[in-house]
Amino acid sequence: MQQLLGPGDPPPFSVVNEKGKAPLLLLCDHASKAVPKALGSLGISETELSRHIGWDIGGLDSAIALSKALDAPLVASGYSRLVIDCNRWPGGEGSTPEVSDGTVVPANQGLTQEQIDARAAACFWPYHHEVDRLLDMMTAGDRKVCLLVMHSFTPVMKGFVRPWHVGVLWNDDPRLPEPLLTELRRDPKLVVGDNEPYSARASYEYTLTAHARSRAIPHCSLEVRQDLVETPDNARAWGQRLAPAIHSAVTVALS
Repeated sequence: MQQLLGPGDPPPFSVVNEKGKAPLLLLCDHASKAVPKALGSLGISETELSRHIGWDIGGLDSAIALSKALDAPLVASGYSRLVIDCNRWPGGEGSTPEVSDGTVVPANQGLTQEQIDARAAACFWPYHHEVDRLLDMMTAGDRKVCLLVMHSFTPVMKGFVRPWHVGVLWNDDPRLPEPLLTELRRDPKLVVGDNEPYSARASYEYTLTAHARSRAIPHCSLEVRQDLVETPDNARAWGQRLAPAIHSAVTVALS
């Protein structure tokens, strides 16, 4: 199989606060807009790559602020979701999109299985293997933990202006999302979506299914609207703002 990453390419994941004491693992599936040198620019401009199609704007800075505020370890992906989406089943729907929000991605046209496998081996599996490693470590001795995945979403999609400031995404395990929704809604200034602007019940969702549902640990994703977190300072401020609600929800989920 082709070795996609070479000298000078960034690592496929990063870990923040690995020894954090909180019973919570934070993830950021779309933390980076980096592209392996071997793939050039994917055939799109830097402006396009910097849009929401390339990464979750503000997601990593928000997640790092949460990690610090909660003393929770964080694993963040290292490459653009257009190289391979770390929250989609490899080779499945949305994994290596040929078109994303109207933008044609030339380097993703007609990929062979070998090419998809090479991207997964370089940029997808190392990230998810690290998530498993940390979960194994954190749950040793039957310790209870929660899993929360930080995402961000574009304010307008296909002409629809999304009113939510934050959204909690979950499937069929209410232990973490229900108390989190309750805590977030205590703030009268927040418009909070329940499985908005997306639903975690979609079949293409990978991360929560692969890591949390399989281990039966409380879990959900948290989405923040990108116009609120588009600068590092604003993203960090939102991470700090959301931390108390997450802390309270984790305490309830594990009680």
